Amino acid sequence: MARILVAGGGIGGLTAALSLHAAGFEPVVFEAVPELRPLGVGINLLPHAVRELTELGLGEALAGIGVATRELRYVSAHGQEIWREDRGLAAGYRWPQYSLHRGALQMLLAETCRQRGIAVHAGHRLLRFGQDSEGVTAHFANASSAKGDALIGADGIHSAVRAHFAPGEGPPSWQGALLWRATTVAAPFLTGATMVQAGHHSQKFVCYPIRHLPDGRVLTNWIAEMKVDPAQGFDREDWNREADRDRFLPAYESWDWGWLDVPGLIRGAERVLEYPMVDRDPLERWTEGRVTLLGDAAHPMYPIGSNGASQAILDARQLALHLAREGIPEGLLAYEAARRPPTAKLTLANRALGPDLILEEVYRRAPEGFTDLHAVISRQELEEVSANYKKLAGFDPALLNERESWSVN
Repeated sequence: MARILVAGGGIGGLTAALSLHAAGFEPVVFEAVPELRPLGVGINLLPHAVRELTELGLGEALAGIGVATRELRYVSAHGQEIWREDRGLAAGYRWPQYSLHRGALQMLLAETCRQRGIAVHAGHRLLRFGQDSEGVTAHFANASSAKGDALIGADGIHSAVRAHFAPGEGPPSWQGALLWRATTVAAPFLTGATMVQAGHHSQKFVCYPIRHLPDGRVLTNWIAEMKVDPAQGFDREDWNREADRDRFLPAYESWDWGWLDVPGLIRGAERVLEYPMVDRDPLERWTEGRVTLLGDAAHPMYPIGSNGASQAILDARQLALHLAREGIPEGLLAYEAARRPPTAKLTLANRALGPDLILEEVYRRAPEGFTDLHAVISRQELEEVSANYKKLAGFDPALLNERESWSVN
């Protein structure tokens, strides 16, 4: 049984471990932090990712920790509806879309690894690796090492494995967008399972419920995004720093549209975190011999279109499938061939605003609002933006529902 070292115990790394285990390998996970804890805020799992986790036996557990998203609405900075579409089961998918807490998902994956006998070692930050025709040796910051038949670099946007493939890459690319993220307990809005994207490229607000509470309220995840002067730079160590909401709240004071109270959500949060919105250029290769990349280490992208965690999950499933079919190292190259081109296109599409292009186009054409939406933008244009992004990201409903399973039988 081939032993696969997985550097990184995030969503991608843990899903890779579960997928490799299901495919008959012996995965071993090495996570940098001393203890896995439920950190972060809300994320979305699109139906193609939910399908993969369901096929790993986690469908019922996902339903217990998330909210099945019913619809997506794009609205202007004046609260005017631009586009509305069903999501998940309501849109004809065979699998739901879930909004949930990132930490809850990570803990679910970690606990499932434990239950299935997969070793997860915390406090092991990868520094470097070496390989030969017999295997790979990983060296960690705690002076320990581990040997395996392959190494998967799922160690995030500052990946030590990626640095081997792109030694002169430098810090992530930042174009001046800051994200302020938090959760707020509030009354449900619209359907109670609606995701809202509001505003435009320079000032946006995203929100969706991630948990229904016993008293009828919901835990609402929200993201405020604004452009600032890129010359001010950003500090890697400040990625999870607590933010002063007065820095951005004044810009949203007028965004109370009756059905959604944006300033109220911002004020109601117990703690607000600040993140720079960054990505990296697509790489020309992910794989060398017995080593490859996965998730944010392979293709860090802007959090547009709800695709970051979902794409890491797709990576994990394709990795296990190709290793089972073609072995090491051929399976790693086949995995890269399957995943690197589409994720490169998606990274560049997200830089170009992805499906959020809808918001920017309406703002550009009607910055003061509109009385007749279709005098500003045609329904055909709206439909094309939505459909094209689904195909690019791999969750076109007809294609997803009909394609073969990636499970190893």
